Amino acid sequence: MPSSPIRRLAPYADAAKRNGVHVYHLNIGQPDIKTPECALEALRNIDRKILEYSPSDGYLSLRTKMVGYYAEYGIYLSPDEIIITTGGSEAVLFAFLACLGPGDEIIVTDPFYANYMAFAISVGAVIKSVKTSIKDGFKLPSVEAFEEQITPRTKAILICNPNNPTGYLYTRAEMKQLRDIVKKHNLFLFSDEVYREFIYTGMPYVSAFHLKGIEENVVLIDSVSKRYSECGIRIGCLCTKNKMVRDAVMKFCQARLSPPLIGQIVAEASIEVQKSYLQGVYEEYLDRRNFLIEGLNRIPGVFSPMPNGAFYTVASLPVDDAEKFCIWCLQEFRHDGATVMMAPASGFYTEPGEGRREVRIAYVLNKEDLGKALECLRLALETYPGRLNG
Repeated sequence: MPSSPIRRLAPYADAAKRNGVHVYHLNIGQPDIKTPECALEALRNIDRKILEYSPSDGYLSLRTKMVGYYAEYGIYLSPDEIIITTGGSEAVLFAFLACLGPGDEIIVTDPFYANYMAFAISVGAVIKSVKTSIKDGFKLPSVEAFEEQITPRTKAILICNPNNPTGYLYTRAEMKQLRDIVKKHNLFLFSDEVYREFIYTGMPYVSAFHLKGIEENVVLIDSVSKRYSECGIRIGCLCTKNKMVRDAVMKFCQARLSPPLIGQIVAEASIEVQKSYLQGVYEEYLDRRNFLIEGLNRIPGVFSPMPNGAFYTVASLPVDDAEKFCIWCLQEFRHDGATVMMAPASGFYTEPGEGRREVRIAYVLNKEDLGKALECLRLALETYPGRLNG
């Protein structure tokens, strides 16, 4: 089981904080934006004598409201086709448990969200990757690159759209390309779409559920964590029109009894948030993205492509080893009593050594703090003993 590249440097950050150092956290996708007031009001006003189990697939009232939410994006589901999970992470795990056996293979684009590997290992499945590159902004590889990885044990393709860690947004043509591969080889398409609210381009949002002809193959993963700034309530969902998959997932849901009661109450209230809240959040992230990417690319030797979605980017640094650099920043570097924490990108790649000079950065801090973090990064690179020249 691999350790998380997002969290495994936390002991170094904790030690720095104990010594009075302020750490600018660019390593984890924890928004600093306030949770909607309607959600907080629902939390404050819980009037129950018993905090009971909920149904294993989640409250019908929440699933019914989610039907309306998805319809706004041209995704048409019934409440029975939505299963509430303990965060999007459990949805991924249950999808793997239901659809994959030991030794079965899943194809992902490299780099990918690191916890997918942990969930695959948990069920005995094997991750096989097709490579993308920072040089062309991590665009989708060719059909041939996918088909080179397909074997008799291949059962699924897994995508994150918009992508974590790269911020890449799949085009309609690329989604159709994936549809054709899925249909030709009769694969599942696991589609993690938790960042659909954060798309910074004129291109349309294309869900896996928009693809015709593979409706029974699609398993959609979702979460309220990012769009409502509610990471801690641990509410996600798994959506599929495939009844056999739902029946299998429900067995795992029953085994863990129920998703979080309090979280469901808060999530249900959040769906009624005013559009102005979501628009304001969107504009804030768009502004942060532009500020961060411009600032990164002004630092000598640093390169980041422009991400079109989510709130992450992968940047290459002029260092011998990005993980060593990140640890050095936490242990040795200080500027005005502060330092910066990033996630080494090597942990998001399949093969050892890949992404060795790259970091994932989450632009979840306000612009003032982003500016201070960028200044820390610039000065740290100037003084880092393992800096590369040229």
